[in-house]
Amino acid sequence: MISLTVTAVVFGVVFLAELPDKTALAGLVLGTRYRASYVFAGVAAAFALHVALAVAAGSVLTLLPQQIVHAVTGVLFLGGAAMLLLKKDEDEEEVRKPENQSFWKVSGAGFMLILVAEFGDLTQIMTANLAARYDDPLSVGLGAVLALWTVAGLGIVGGKALMKRVPLKLITQIAALLMLGLGVWSLWEAVTA
Repeated sequence: MISLTVTAVVFGVVFLAELPDKTALAGLVLGTRYRASYVFAGVAAAFALHVALAVAAGSVLTLLPQQIVHAVTGVLFLGGAAMLLLKKDEDEEEVRKPENQSFWKVSGAGFMLILVAEFGDLTQIMTANLAARYDDPLSVGLGAVLALWTVAGLGIVGGKALMKRVPLKLITQIAALLMLGLGVWSLWEAVTA
């Protein structure tokens, strides 16, 4: 039986913790460049896997070496920034055409980015701790996954709305700089942790 109280508490805590996180930015960036439903499918699957791992493993996830997680995340963000900066200019209308975007390619990119970036993240550790505290894995898992999907959806939709008002080239440059910053920050955390 699912407890609506536990689900609501977990939703609120995880939603607030995830909202300013780097993955909200990643969703926004992917949402500006690819079909929203494809991006959401990959991101949602990755978040579901993370919640399942957190609930199943409980607090064991807090024992993972954070240096490795930060280093891999940093390299992925730097790679993403390089890809954005080195990619040839595209016509904005071409980017928006769904036929130029394979479902598996787009959803796979979203899945892999979130899978690695969120591994051992605060919300995953928080979910594991909440699962241990409430001893109600279904309610905790449901609250956490709904919160993460909501934040991802907001980021992806925000990216699409932004693209209608701001030129794609400027969005790409800003996104690349933000990803570069996140990459450097993650590598700094890996070195100083």
